[in-house]
Amino acid sequence: MDIRMKCYLWISILLWCVWGTSGSNDTESCPVKLKPSEGTSGVKPVLDKHETALLMLLGFGGFSIILALLHNAVRKYVFHDEHNLDTTFDAGGNVSLSLTAVTVASQLFWPGDILHSATLTTKNGVAGPFWYAVGIMINIFIFPILSVQFKTRAPGAKTYLQIIHARFGKAAHICFCFFALLCNLVITIGVLLAGRATIQSLTRDATDEFSVLIMATLFGSYSLIGGLGTTFYVSYFNACLVFILLIVFVVKILHNTDSEFHTIGNSENMYKAISCIHGPEENNGNSFLTFRSTVAFLYGVIEVFVSSAVTYCDQASWQSRIAAKPIQGVWGFILAGFIWFSIPSTMATTTGMAYLALSSSNGSHLLLPGQIDEGLVTPLIAEKILGSAGGILVLTMGAMALMSTGSGEVMAISSIIVYDIYQTYIKPFRNHLESAHCVICGKTKKEVAKRTRGEVMSICDCTDATKCPGCLDDVRNQSMKGSYSSKQSYQCPTHGRFREYNEVLIEFKNWCIVWVTIGIIPLGLIIFESGIDLNWIFYVGAIVTIPCFPPVLLSVLWVKATGKGLIAGCICGLICGITATLSTATIYEGGLNKFLINTVQDHAILAGTCCSFGVSLIVCIIGSLLTHKINNKDDEDFEWFKMYDIDNPLNPWELNFREDLKGMVYDVRPTFEQMSKAFRTAKLTAWIAGGCSILLFAVIIPGIMASFPLMDQTQFSMWLTFTQGWAVLMAVIVIVAPPTEEIMRIVKQCRKNRGMTSQLLKGPIPEHNEMTVKTTDYLLSNNETPTHV
Repeated sequence: MDIRMKCYLWISILLWCVWGTSGSNDTESCPVKLKPSEGTSGVKPVLDKHETALLMLLGFGGFSIILALLHNAVRKYVFHDEHNLDTTFDAGGNVSLSLTAVTVASQLFWPGDILHSATLTTKNGVAGPFWYAVGIMINIFIFPILSVQFKTRAPGAKTYLQIIHARFGKAAHICFCFFALLCNLVITIGVLLAGRATIQSLTRDATDEFSVLIMATLFGSYSLIGGLGTTFYVSYFNACLVFILLIVFVVKILHNTDSEFHTIGNSENMYKAISCIHGPEENNGNSFLTFRSTVAFLYGVIEVFVSSAVTYCDQASWQSRIAAKPIQGVWGFILAGFIWFSIPSTMATTTGMAYLALSSSNGSHLLLPGQIDEGLVTPLIAEKILGSAGGILVLTMGAMALMSTGSGEVMAISSIIVYDIYQTYIKPFRNHLESAHCVICGKTKKEVAKRTRGEVMSICDCTDATKCPGCLDDVRNQSMKGSYSSKQSYQCPTHGRFREYNEVLIEFKNWCIVWVTIGIIPLGLIIFESGIDLNWIFYVGAIVTIPCFPPVLLSVLWVKATGKGLIAGCICGLICGITATLSTATIYEGGLNKFLINTVQDHAILAGTCCSFGVSLIVCIIGSLLTHKINNKDDEDFEWFKMYDIDNPLNPWELNFREDLKGMVYDVRPTFEQMSKAFRTAKLTAWIAGGCSILLFAVIIPGIMASFPLMDQTQFSMWLTFTQGWAVLMAVIVIVAPPTEEIMRIVKQCRKNRGMTSQLLKGPIPEHNEMTVKTTDYLLSNNETPTHV
């Protein structure tokens, strides 16, 4: 062998040793299967109890009360409707597009979204939070289609249960009142559990009693003062703060060259660390960096069913929708879906991936499995990256989410109790009243008599409250006293007794909000003592409320739906859903002996949700087809008018739509055809915008990302850039649009008020002036003297 051959041989051996050794080491270290954590919680408390109390009660609570007072001033001095029961629960019925969007997104942004979505990232990888978000967004995008039908067919309804009562009677109404309160109860429990996890993980020696007292105070304080309208204002500031803090997290984790952790700081370091971790068996290549994840997709399907219950059966969602006109509500929910997507997807991708990267360098998980399920991933990463300041930021975000969602649930439960329990069964103004009858005199309404077949013996001849001279005198006398707080005897022979009854309802509403808030305290303590966690209540709680979803849809969309069919569907769906969940849970190790664990296994949840929804829908349709009495177009119109006739005689819904109905001629209120024509654009927008949005997020985006079996570094960086860019764009919209629209709306109303003031001072009040009573109240509050009718 010559010298050159010897050199080649030695070089080959050397290279083989170097590369072979390197490859051997890589094989041993990549992929690495993370070991379970053997330590205690990695989250260290950063605040004492008194510091948390001061931050949440005086800081957030005090600021919210200031906003409540501001909202009351706007309603009193600009819109002149602060002394109106409906204003408490619909914020005047004309909330702007952007404020609706921000509020819906804020109320759907539960504390659990900060926590649970990050948990899914650590378990399923980058696809986990995406499909989690898409599952919920699908229902957000479908909701406008249903809500525009609700707003045009039952424009005077304040709860969806009023539709059930008007169409199907007492038995169906009581049944769905139970399911509605059950849905609100499930959501409230989820908020309490998520809030406790956040507070106790970041506060030293925080007890269950301390946590629930803090949350109850936050939920009820400003709701009592300002009603639903304050929730809109507070939700705006909450959303602004959440987006600002979200951007801080993204910058510190993904754009920080000075990070002390070598596995984070930029997308390249994070990719290298995560790509070497052995991921779930269900993921393509056992990688966390793939969209081809069957378990993540399964969670997305589950979320479609789970979120349907909390979207369509939660009165808080309907309240936010009822507070806006049809077109503003449609675009508001579409924009809300875009806003909401940016929060859990960006937050979970950032913090969840940071957790995996740090765990990779550690060789084991930083948290125990139970702590991961509790949602402590985000607090841990915040503390690791930002120290004590990170803990305060997470607590701040949690408090913001708690306030929006919790106060929304307090208002939702209170509205059900006021409108559907107290006003309907405990102390109605007039017993055995039907929607076709005038609540003031009990006779058949004029417009109902015109479409009723056969002769009507007694027809209502009550004067419109907005044009009533007696009401004008009552408003003037009350305004001269300077307050509505004292007991008042109204003199109007037509509406006086109902105004006194309205005073009773307003007083009861205040006490109702107080007692609902107080009731949160024992509820929270019982739930904390039971040992159930956020994951369990989130999924199992949804299974027992999903049977209510198909009946709610059918009651608004299908004229042949009947009370018997909907009740049967609801009950059968509940029984079958629970049975399917328990039966499937028995196939797992330990069976029902491990009740809290096995009832929330993937297939148990899927079986329960599918059976609850499917059986309920099928039985509702079959039962209704067997029991309905719809034979022709007249029967259909008569059925729909049951919803159309829901109204408040002191504040008719027609007033709120008068600007949208300009140029149309009608007597007391517009016909169905006129309402459909006026809001045809809103209906088309709901179908087109909702369908395109679902296509984008459920098909196009995941289709593009799933075309890559495994993400390389460039693709991973592009995905992170997409989520971050989306979050920044939504942050700009959230911060700028709502105050701009709200200021423009207030300025427009002030100009309108000045025009009416000059008109009233010049001569008699026009017969069809919809602001007669409100403007008179305005004049008297400013020491002006209106010309009497």
